[in-house]
Amino acid sequence: MIPAAPLPGVRVPIGTTPSVREHLAHQRPRPILVRLYAALLGDMGVAGAPARRRARRLLLRSVPAAVTVVTGALVALRAFEARVPGWPQAAAMAALAAALAGTVWRRVARAAAGTRATPREQLELGSLMIVAAYAVAQTAGAGDAESPFQAVVYLVMAFLVAFLARGVGFALVLLAVALEALLWASRGARAWDAPAAVVHAGFVALFAVLYHAVLSAQVAAARRAEAAAVDRRMREIAERAQELRLLGPAGGEGDPAERERGWTEAAVVEVEAAVRGALEVAEVALRSHTCAVFLLSPDDQELRLRECRSASEAVSREPIPAGEGALGGAVRRRAPVRLHGDLRAVSYYADGTRPRALLAVPLVDRRGGHVRGVVVADRLEPAPFTDEDERLLRTLSAEILRAVDAERLMIDMKRTRDEKERFYEAIERLNRTTKPLEVFDATLEVARGMVPVDFGAVTLVEEREGRIVHRIARVLGAEAGKPTAALEGLEFGDETGLVASAVRLGSSLPAKEIDVAKAPVFDSATRLRGLASLRVIPLRTAQKVLGAVVLGARRPAAYGPEAVRQLEVVAMQAAESIYRARLFEQTERLATTDGLTGLTNHRTFQGRLDEHVAHAQRYGKKLSLILCDIDHFKSVNDTYGHPVGDLVLKAVARTLAKEARATDVVARYGGEEFAVVMPETDAAGALVIAERIRERIGRLALDTGQGRLQITMSLGVTTFPGDGTTKAALVERADACLYHAKRHGRNRSVAAAALRPPARAAG
Repeated sequence: MIPAAPLPGVRVPIGTTPSVREHLAHQRPRPILVRLYAALLGDMGVAGAPARRRARRLLLRSVPAAVTVVTGALVALRAFEARVPGWPQAAAMAALAAALAGTVWRRVARAAAGTRATPREQLELGSLMIVAAYAVAQTAGAGDAESPFQAVVYLVMAFLVAFLARGVGFALVLLAVALEALLWASRGARAWDAPAAVVHAGFVALFAVLYHAVLSAQVAAARRAEAAAVDRRMREIAERAQELRLLGPAGGEGDPAERERGWTEAAVVEVEAAVRGALEVAEVALRSHTCAVFLLSPDDQELRLRECRSASEAVSREPIPAGEGALGGAVRRRAPVRLHGDLRAVSYYADGTRPRALLAVPLVDRRGGHVRGVVVADRLEPAPFTDEDERLLRTLSAEILRAVDAERLMIDMKRTRDEKERFYEAIERLNRTTKPLEVFDATLEVARGMVPVDFGAVTLVEEREGRIVHRIARVLGAEAGKPTAALEGLEFGDETGLVASAVRLGSSLPAKEIDVAKAPVFDSATRLRGLASLRVIPLRTAQKVLGAVVLGARRPAAYGPEAVRQLEVVAMQAAESIYRARLFEQTERLATTDGLTGLTNHRTFQGRLDEHVAHAQRYGKKLSLILCDIDHFKSVNDTYGHPVGDLVLKAVARTLAKEARATDVVARYGGEEFAVVMPETDAAGALVIAERIRERIGRLALDTGQGRLQITMSLGVTTFPGDGTTKAALVERADACLYHAKRHGRNRSVAAAALRPPARAAG
């Protein structure tokens, strides 16, 4: 392949690599500005080019600021007011034009690339335009006379404030005020010139502030108008959806508002398109003067014009009573009405127009036989409608109803699909939970995704000493400071309240709308205010009712029958999850606690002690261990029997658990021995706690049926790291202290430090 010859006039920089040289040599000649810009920036292949390129780029970026400062200084010195401008003024104007053109060109290029203007770029452009406006105003002036181009300054300022950021606009206003002050100073700071300078500066600031305020007000008004238009359109769509029966009454469905609104909007648009198409066909085929669709209002009391094709502008959009005139006759008879002659029963023309022929066909829904509206066609000439015309209009009416049914079916399908997805997600989420609190939160969140929920709570029912007690286990959004926060943990009896009744009956309550503020939901002393709808749904399993889900909303009729059925299914799944979570907790508790005393068992104690020793070793913390043993426990079993021995063990366990801190680990070590692990506790503190435990045990008096029984306890105390740096060393040392206490009289606490031989004094 023969390489092409280099283009004439293209010079390749020295030091450029062959591939780059070849590429550059075969390029088309570039415009002079592009070549000049490339020459200023340098070439990547030239040695030392990156440093020079950065310096030149910095120099180029500094040009607008330098031109602004120089030109502003000339403006302040009134250099442009000279009758015959010299070369400095001409050079300054040329530099100003070049800098302004370069800044605008760079901004346009960056905007084309999708890059937003930075505050620095806005400030550069704005300052250049301001000094340019002042220079033009001075050039057109004559000495101290007012320049006819002074208004250019105000217009430029208004333009900049309108299109630049607020902070940049404020800075440019300050720049203009500073230039006015410098101009006044350059005139000798004469007192009689001050009013003119103040007026100029005031006009600059006033133009900027007023234009910004007016523009902001217009933008805000446009946004409000847009929001109002959108709101009106959504209300109109909702109204038409009710008229077409695409949706049930408000609050009868449990779908979220956003999803339902989207479906409704799409359905209304499709139905309106079908109605318009049917009217176009009817207008042409029937040669009608007016062809229109009137729909019944949701209460079936009025007919309202919804679509119309007419040669007249007098077709009224005011509602028509559904029982009047020819249209009312079609609604009442549920059959077509044909009239001709001098018709006085037509009431939908605002100017009293009387057609000479009329054909009205009712829109009768095939599902239920309800009348939805009327399709009417009329003629001004005395040409009555025929049987063929009636069949045509009936066919078009059926097509309109078919379009409505199709959209209703689509909404039902979307709603069914959405409900299935919600159920699957709810079941999956509830099945993943393993703790009751997680189940409560998941249940309330799932319910809130299905229906409006402004108040939500989960209650549990328990049997204590033969008495039924209800407890509010969780409240939705129970944050500190909120009135509902105090409800969490509230316990109430089974005598009154909707919750107790729903649990007792195993069904959702109330059966109809009630005044929530006056109804005893939990107990007679607790009221839920600010709610218009309430539903209590029992948490039922195959075994029993575990509690209830309480939901409240500010919107009236928020929980219709369909929504309640869906919530009952979710509540049943939630009840099963709560039941499984309780079983999981019981299994976990049985695996980690001692069955007789309820304390941590020996296996779990060993693992917890390992964790605490490792933590103390890592962070250099203190750690103390107490081993306890009931004195003469064998004689208790031999004298009073093992049931009394179990009673003694339980009483000792309760005392240990009560005297220990929340961070301590209290365990049954084995037989009549117990252990207490005390993190971040030194030997002195551990000995104090041991003595307190010993004294409390000594004051126990147990009724055995054979007399009062008092017991004592011996304790051994050891501390990390002074008495041992490993778990085995600590346990062995504590056991030695306990053995020492047993050998020396029992009913005492012995610390490892007391067993150490005293240190020898240095001789």
